[in-house]
Amino acid sequence: MYDFTSIIPRRNTDSVKWDVQDNELPMWVADMDFKAAPEIIAAMKKKVEFGVFGYEEPHADYFQAVANWYKQEHHADPATDWMLFCTGVVPAISSAVRRVSNVGDNVVIQAPVYNIFYNAIINNGRHVLSSDLTYDQRTHQYSIDFADLEQKLADPLSTMMILCNPHNPVGKVWSKDDLTKIAKLCNQYHVTLLSDEIHGDLVFGQPDYTPLFSLPEALIQNAIICVSPSKTFNVAALHAATVIVPNEALRNKVNRGINTDELGEPNLLAIPGTIAAYTKGHQWLAELRQQIKHNHQMVVDFCAKNIPAIAVVPSHATYLVWLDCSQLTDNTDKLETFIRKETGLYVSAGSEYGGNGNQFLRMNIACPETMLADGLQRLEKGIQLFQK
Repeated sequence: MYDFTSIIPRRNTDSVKWDVQDNELPMWVADMDFKAAPEIIAAMKKKVEFGVFGYEEPHADYFQAVANWYKQEHHADPATDWMLFCTGVVPAISSAVRRVSNVGDNVVIQAPVYNIFYNAIINNGRHVLSSDLTYDQRTHQYSIDFADLEQKLADPLSTMMILCNPHNPVGKVWSKDDLTKIAKLCNQYHVTLLSDEIHGDLVFGQPDYTPLFSLPEALIQNAIICVSPSKTFNVAALHAATVIVPNEALRNKVNRGINTDELGEPNLLAIPGTIAAYTKGHQWLAELRQQIKHNHQMVVDFCAKNIPAIAVVPSHATYLVWLDCSQLTDNTDKLETFIRKETGLYVSAGSEYGGNGNQFLRMNIACPETMLADGLQRLEKGIQLFQK
């Protein structure tokens, strides 16, 4: 049994998440308030105790650990020669945008979606073209408008699509059928498909996560898949990610970008930390998933009983809960600011994710149950005060 109950004091530790006022409770940025698995910590301690910290690069054992992880956890078998090391999913996305599209091109996304996608597109001189997800106000479920997506991909200026699988912030797990349709459309219109799968391990229901690279090889010859242990194991500071590109020519193009942009050199702990995570982290992850599932249900039950004005979007992926506040406001920027000022609870306003996000809040529930209970009570108080 691993420890998912202890409160770990993180103030004054250079934590981005916990750089807040003394009375504030941060439940915004996507990192967890759980210690990393002890197996990972042990591997990193061994590396530090070795005491020589020169230049390093990953070798076969690193890539084999990634392949074995996906084979055991997700019944998918990526070839190790498809893999490239990179210092993070976000820099990999930005580098890929520069390599496989041109200035002025459209990059298709599905809003509301992870806000950094916008930065990677706009900051590199490309245009965001969103095929917004369709939202059913009755069931609170999101789906893909495939007719609209095809129209956006068919635009001659559309050369790339960035997919989020599972989807952040709405917590949607795309089915194998969904992914197959997306891949076929991208092939049909010669659009490079990049899939950010950083939350893929954090699925606790059906449909299960399907890695894009597990589709038939004919469908993934224009695909780039980015994975990382950072969300799964709460090791964002390791700066380790794997970029999986089945097509050799595309892989060489992406690799040139990674090297040209100087994104390929790992930090001291990236290699041993990642290998330990992927070879020894299976049981820790199994218990983490149960904790997140429990926390998610706790939010659903609490809101149904105490905050009926908020609807929790049904989800079984990620530790990020998407809260429909449309009964209260169509400006959750103001709501988020109000709640933080009145209660100290710091969540994310949904507007930064685009689409209909201006009616939503995003809440990080990857924390001990006692901390989550505190956050929910603050949320209830904030909503009550806002309604008055």
